[in-house]
Amino acid sequence: MRELDVAKITQAVAALFLQANYVIGPDVMDKLEEARAREPSPLGGMVLEHLLENNRIGAQESLPVCQDTGMSVVFLTIGQEVHLTGGSLEDAVNEGVRQAYTTGYLRKSIANDPLFDRKNTGDNTPCVIHTRLVPGEKVHILAIAKGFGSENMSQLKMLSPGDGVEGMKRFVLKTVEEAGPNPCPPLVVGVGVGGSFELAALMAKRATSLPLTRHHKDPRYRQLEEELEHEINRLGIGPAGYGGQTTALKVHIVSAPTHIAGLPVAVNICCHVARHAETTL
Repeated sequence: MRELDVAKITQAVAALFLQANYVIGPDVMDKLEEARAREPSPLGGMVLEHLLENNRIGAQESLPVCQDTGMSVVFLTIGQEVHLTGGSLEDAVNEGVRQAYTTGYLRKSIANDPLFDRKNTGDNTPCVIHTRLVPGEKVHILAIAKGFGSENMSQLKMLSPGDGVEGMKRFVLKTVEEAGPNPCPPLVVGVGVGGSFELAALMAKRATSLPLTRHHKDPRYRQLEEELEHEINRLGIGPAGYGGQTTALKVHIVSAPTHIAGLPVAVNICCHVARHAETTL
């Protein structure tokens, strides 16, 4: 049994959210460079150049790369041989978010009530926490700062098994087309297929944090990812919605077994920033 003080989780969460908001991953930067080199639209190319420069400045100056510094989402994968000490795990995670958004001067965007008061909580808490127990004695933390320009464009649909691959593709393309310029393309599109109503959405959210160099291990899903990416880029929405061939940098599909009567499909749209960072304690 390994003991771990939750104060270490607080420190890690704070550092991850600062990193996620300031530094765009090299996989994203490489994709943007590739897109700029082949983008035929002058306006689209100009937008891509501005995005690259913006991301470089954010990393060099420790500045947020976007004014929407996101709703904080934390995925915790905890080894069952870990004994957490020193207080509440949930409080520790929220304290990490509070420290990052306060000391880092990140925009606080959480309303205390969704329908009535809608008063800003002032520290970007509470965050959304998903916890999973696994064998072992390590704690993995994935921090996602999800902007709502893109989150608001996400959709979930309970398809029937008869809709099949073509029905799933139509839904994904329809979701991206309806989103248009609102989620600040170019996009990372996470797709969750199978599971249940809530699991499909969780898989889609987590899919947006996968490396852009990743390809699905199953060749059937890999082909489907490539087809969707190609079809999305044929929509002509382009960078920032100004037209062009770069609407999506990557499509990631994550799947799970599902009920014989169902085919849940969730599409979580994310702008190119795809702010996330992870660590293992």
